[in-house]
Amino acid sequence: MLTVISPAKTLDFDTPPHTRKATQPQFIDRAADLVEDARGLGPDDIRELMGVSENIAELNHARFMNWAQPFSLDNAKQAVLAFRGDVYTGLEADTLSASQLGYAQKHLRILSGLYGLLRPLDLMQPYRLEMGLKFANRGGKNLYEFWGSELTSALNTALKKSANPVLVNLASNEYFRAVKPRELEADIITPVFKDLKNGKYKVISFYAKKARGQMARHIIEQELDDVAGLKKFRRDGYRYNAKESSARELVFTRDVPPTAA
Repeated sequence: MLTVISPAKTLDFDTPPHTRKATQPQFIDRAADLVEDARGLGPDDIRELMGVSENIAELNHARFMNWAQPFSLDNAKQAVLAFRGDVYTGLEADTLSASQLGYAQKHLRILSGLYGLLRPLDLMQPYRLEMGLKFANRGGKNLYEFWGSELTSALNTALKKSANPVLVNLASNEYFRAVKPRELEADIITPVFKDLKNGKYKVISFYAKKARGQMARHIIEQELDDVAGLKKFRRDGYRYNAKESSARELVFTRDVPPTAA
């Protein structure tokens, strides 16, 4: 069983990692191609492309210009420890033990606009390049065309190492669009997290993102390799709701969010 999650816009390259173990991204050469294309954009181009402030545009222009190989712990950081944001708040990767990180390295993947597909301990340098941007590049008019079937093929290779070919989709729609389900040699299971609002269960983005990270944490802690184990997820009041669920979509609901959320 393999799990995919999205990256985050917020990064932390200031906090020292709690492990020295690190690996190189599988698609680092392809990422270098994208960086080269992005270097053709000035700060104003980036601001318009990403819809960001002048300061953020300047920052990301500098990131593209400063991006350089080879990656090491001196100029890069492990992906799962570098990303911040709601999903990663739920994952709490900074508290994963060495053995848990080892399990995650085999069973968790982070979809990325720039790096394509990252294992948790793959080193990365800071960037911002969302998968859904209309960023024209050498591979096409956007990043979906650039990556084509490469990410799906890489996921299939990883899934072949599992006794249970199941892909747990905890990524956003924007990022999972980079995967081609019809080419994926696995069952796709998508956990969905809903909160009670005005008498109906609805997906509330902030809560759902954190819950996706918590589900990824649950999978790592329990070393799950079956769908039945997913249904036992119980964090922050969420419970599996069989009536709301289907064979491919597991729905978890709660009536009242925790006060700390």
